[in-house]
Amino acid sequence: MAQKHYSPEIDRFLVSVLWHEGQKQKEPMTAVTNRLLEQALKDSDSWRQAQAAMSMQEPATKYSAQ
Repeated sequence: MAQKHYSPEIDRFLVSVLWHEGQKQKEPMTAVTNRLLEQALKDSDSWRQAQAAMSMQEPATKYSAQ
């Protein structure tokens, strides 16, 4: 059975900003979002906690925004 994941609602204005940034950079807004979040959080305690939690689950493709 597939796990359910929390999917927060992002403010409509921020979705618009991300869409426009994606258009400007000629890439999907999800790629822009992933890159921005990774840059902002990759050195945080929360990032390390999530890595530890994910490593206890089934092996998956390692995430890395490029």
